[in-house]
Formats: sequence, structure tokens, C-alpha cells
Amino acid sequence: MNKSKSSRKQGAALKPFLKLLHETKPSYGLLALAVGLSMISTLVGLVIPMFTKNLVDGFSLASISKLQIAGIAGAFVAQTIAGGVSIYLLNYVGQKIVAGLRDRLWRKFLVLPVAYYNDNRTGESVSRMTNDTGILKTLISEHLASLFTGVISIVGSISVLLYLNWKMTLVLFTVLPLSALILVPLGRQMYKISKGTQDETASFTATLSGVLSEIRLVKSSGAEQREYEAGRTGIMNLLSFGIREGKISAMISPLVSFVFMMLLVVIIGYGGMQVSSGALTAGELVAFILYLIQIVMPLTQLTQFFTQVQKAKGASERIIETLAAEEEIYEGSEEADGLQGPIAIEDLSFGYKTGEQVLDKVSFSMLPGQVTAIVGPSGGGKTTLFSMLERFYEPQHGVIKAGGKPLSAFSLRSWRKLIGYVSQESPLLSGTIADNLGYGLDRKISEEEMRRAAAMAYADGFIRELPDGYQTDVGERGVKLSGGQRQRIAIARALLRDPKILMLDEATSSLDSQSEAVVQSALSNLMQGRTTIVIAHRLATVVNADQIIFIEKGRITGKGTHEELLRSHELYREFAEQQLQMNTPQLLEGGKEEATAEYGQNTGSGRRSAHPRIGGAVSES
Repeated sequence: MNKSKSSRKQGAALKPFLKLLHETKPSYGLLALAVGLSMISTLVGLVIPMFTKNLVDGFSLASISKLQIAGIAGAFVAQTIAGGVSIYLLNYVGQKIVAGLRDRLWRKFLVLPVAYYNDNRTGESVSRMTNDTGILKTLISEHLASLFTGVISIVGSISVLLYLNWKMTLVLFTVLPLSALILVPLGRQMYKISKGTQDETASFTATLSGVLSEIRLVKSSGAEQREYEAGRTGIMNLLSFGIREGKISAMISPLVSFVFMMLLVVIIGYGGMQVSSGALTAGELVAFILYLIQIVMPLTQLTQFFTQVQKAKGASERIIETLAAEEEIYEGSEEADGLQGPIAIEDLSFGYKTGEQVLDKVSFSMLPGQVTAIVGPSGGGKTTLFSMLERFYEPQHGVIKAGGKPLSAFSLRSWRKLIGYVSQESPLLSGTIADNLGYGLDRKISEEEMRRAAAMAYADGFIRELPDGYQTDVGERGVKLSGGQRQRIAIARALLRDPKILMLDEATSSLDSQSEAVVQSALSNLMQGRTTIVIAHRLATVVNADQIIFIEKGRITGKGTHEELLRSHELYREFAEQQLQMNTPQLLEGGKEEATAEYGQNTGSGRRSAHPRIGGAVSES
């Protein structure tokens, strides 16, 4: 009963694996040709022992005609060529299947929602793409042919042996089933070990990726020893799995050798007695030994094949799991290109975990061309709100509308084309400045356009001073540039996108006063005529916004202009008193002008922003 359940379970595990291979649309014609050539090579090999038998039993070299010699030589050449071509074709098909799988996985990774990457480490995804697909390639290109050729070789050899001497053949069957009883459980153990190895490899890859991508943080924090220990734990775990796999292999190989030697001794001993009694010729005994080799060797190959199948099943489970993950919905009933009207957020609620609301019944609207500032204590849900506007997550309750229509009505690609995003981090990709400026655009950017955008972002000056100008390599994540330079390149990139909606997430908070003044001026150029939503901790940067939304613990507790919130919102008034270094009467009487002047003094600038609705004085650059 248990065996029946186990076999059903193994069969059920094999179906998804075979389905995965089928979905890669392999060239079945080439695969059949490769297997056919392998089978031809095997069949030719089955003839050789019979020729040897005749030669030993009385054939002399003188009695063999030139035609026979040419035929035998031709058979050997055909066997060699067929075997070589078969190996090449199998490798070709295997590489094509893996390329197809990797292509599907890569496309999948790019369309998976941000939520997927919140729950899955990058290194694990890399392991799916490289290690797991590599296991499938090894199975197809190196072991698949052994399944067919091994079966043919074993069945063919046993058939010939039964024809030559059925009694001696039955002796073989007393030993082979015994070895199978031992090999099958060992194969199951190998499956468990290989599955654990793949999980540990993915975890180790994730650890390496995380540490090496943040190596500056590791070094500045003096955490080298800690990360070494974490990495060493992964290395030791992989060593443990490797040793366990080695133990299984150490049991399988000697067992196969033992079976072969035992059979050889039995056949030679029993066959020698048969030869001496005249029941068996010397040629038939030699043929028996050669056919025995053609049974045992394929058995070894079949053992390796089934071991690799166990590994491939484990690898395919991870791949199938990734391919089955829910994708972002890119389609929509219409394009957002000609969008007009306000952006309205109505009763919006969202939480990353069940029962934890990060945003709770948030409602407000943003008019075209106006500036909306989102302020409030850290952890209030400001960045999450930005993520919702970019459609990284779908609302759990409520709706976001643009021009009176829900965002889900627009195709995802066309909606995101309307948005220009500048964050505190301003991430850059490895490559040149020019590559980063044109990143994500579906049109070729002329050098003149690039320079014009860079000039408006106050970036052209420092770019021209670099040795390679716009072809300067920025390093991984832009580490070769300063924070202010990265910000200005991000602003120039946003200018080239020409967005209708501009999202600024703490775009100047990590900069020094001088860099902040220049970046603020660049932002003023970028904001002209665009609907802008700003996240800011520094109230001085947003006091002139058309409306300020105050968010606490996911709820809107205040809404209005700077003066209105000073009068009506106690916590906002506290923020203003602390940050603008003024008492409440001054703020109420002097209003935005004095707050802006104060900010101008703090940044060492005496010139107002080019944008009338954004606070903060900026210097000319």
C-alpha cells in the first residue's frame, strides 16, 4: 500500500516537470533524431559480441572477406559518427530548452509585482535563473539519451542471451532485482538531498548578493566578521549536503561494481563448466561476458539518469512556483496618454499584512498643475501612498481616479509613462550617464535634448567637467557620483520623460545645503506646469504648496494651505515651530514670505525659486 502511494506521489511530481519541458516548445524532431542516432549506435554495439563469438568459435582471419572487413569497419565508423552527432544534437536541444526557460523566467521577473520582491530575496531569484535551469540542461543534454539507449541495450542484450543460453541468462535475473531493491531507495534519498541543496544554494546566493551589493555599508559598519560568519554558515550547510550526496554516490558506484564483479564471477565460473562439458562454446562464453558488460554499464547510466531526474524535479518545482506567481495586470480598456482632469483618492485603504492598515480611508484630490505636499511623522504611510499612485500595489479598499476614471481602466504602461519620479535615493543603473538619462524611454534621445535637459537640471556643468562627459561610467548604483550629482541626473531623466505627474519623495533631504539649493532650483524647472505631489519632512520646502496633506498613522488628520493648518492643526503647528524656528504669531502674521526667507537664510541663498508655488530659496548655478 505504501509503495503504491509512493509511486503515485513520484508520478504526480514528474507530471509538472514534463509539462514544464513541454511548455518550452523543444524541437521534438531534433530530439527524436538525436535519440534515434543513439539507438542506432547502441544497436550496432549489440552486433559486435556476435561477431566476436564467431571469430572465437572458428573464424580465421583468412576466411573473412574484404567486404566483411569493410562492413565491420563501416559499422564502427557509423557507430562513432551516430554517437557524436547524437551528443551534439542533445546538447543543442538542451541548451535551447534552458534558453527558453530562462527567457520565460526573465520575462516573469520583470512583470512580477513589487510585492513579490518584498517576500522573496533577489539571490533566490538569481538561483532559479542559473542553478535550477542548469540542472534541467544537464538532464537533457547529458543523461536523456541514456534512458533510451540503456533500455535498448539491456533488453537487446538479454534477448540475445536468452537465445544463446537461457539457463545462464536466468542466473543474471537472480542478481539484478536484488541490486534494484537497494538502488531505488538510494535514488529517493538523493532526491531529498538535491532538493535541500537547491534550497540552500538559493539562500546562499541571496546572502552573497545582499552583502556584496551593500559592501560599503558592511565595511563602514565594521560588520565584516558578522557577514563572514553568516556566509560561512551557508558554506558549511552546502558542505553538509555535498557530503551527504557523496555518501549516496559512494554507495551506488561500489554497489554497481560489486554487482558487475559478482555476475562476472558467476558467468565465468558457471560458463567455464558449461564449456568443459560441451554445452557451451568458448565463443558463446565470450559473447556472454560482452553482453553482460552491455547490461551493467547501461544500468549505471540509468542510475545516474534517475538520480538527475530527482534533482530536476526539485529544480522544476521552484521554477514552476515562480512562473505561477501572480503578475501585474498591464492591460487596460484605454490608454492614459490624453488624460485630463484631477487625480482623486477616495476612501483608500491598504496594508502589507492582514490586519495592519498602513493607509486607512485616505481621501483627497489633486488639481492639474497644482502642488500637493504630503507631510507627517515617519511611518505614517506617505511612501506607501506614492507606491499606490504608481500602481505597485492595488487598493484593498477604495479607489484612485484620474480624470474621473479608476486607474485600473488605464493600461499600466501608459499610466506609468505619465509619471516622473525623483526619490531620495535617486538610483542609477550601472552604465554611462547617457544610458541613465535615456533609461526607459521608447525613443532615441538626441545629444542636444540630453544637454538641454541636463542644463535645466543644473547637471550639464559638472558632466562636461568629467573626463568622458556624458559617456562617463557611473559605477554600480551610481557610486562614482555624489548624492547631489545623482539627484540632478535623476531630475534630468525626469525632464526627458516630460511627465504630466511629478512625484518627489524626499528629493533633497539627504543633501548638504549647497547641493540642496542647486537641486531645489532644478526641481523648480521640472515642476513648471505639472501636477506635483511632494513628500517632505522639512516644512520649509513645501510651505508654498497649493495644499498640504498631513498624515498620521495612515489617516489624514489635516488638509489645507500652510496658514490654514497653522491655525487648525496642533501637530503641524509644532512641526512648524521646531523646523522654521519661529513662534506661532510670526508664522500667522508673516505667513509664507517669512518662512521662505528663513529657509533662504538657512541654505545660504537669497534668490526665490523660479516656481511660485514651491517654498525654499535657491541659488543660481
